[in-house]
Amino acid sequence: QLKLVESGGGLVQPGGSLTLSCVASGATLEYYGVGWFRRAPGKEREGIASVSTSGDHTEYADSVKGRFTISRDRVRNAVYMQMNALKPEDTAVYYCAGDRDSSWWDVTLNANAYDIWGQGTQVTVSS
Repeated sequence: QLKLVESGGGLVQPGGSLTLSCVASGATLEYYGVGWFRRAPGKEREGIASVSTSGDHTEYADSVKGRFTISRDRVRNAVYMQMNALKPEDTAVYYCAGDRDSSWWDVTLNANAYDIWGQGTQVTVSS
């Protein structure tokens, strides 16, 4: 059974950078489509990035496009999200999720497609 654990969150100033990690255990993450989601206080959950099983296809929400990059590390059985030029509105709990039914090239920001979720990591962008 796949288990996902996020890490890398913290407090950062506006304009700063963070790298979030989503490390898998119990199964091989490369067979799952992976997405990053976030939930800010008082707001709906938002899908922000997705990477295909192949690793070649990615999708980003407009809110993070050009600032965030999702990538796979097959050796470490992990997926990362590099976040640059952070803004106060990026403050949220960030979650990674796995889609066991994903095909080789599928990417989606639809949370309903994902079966397995991590516990989340807090990102706070503030001066």
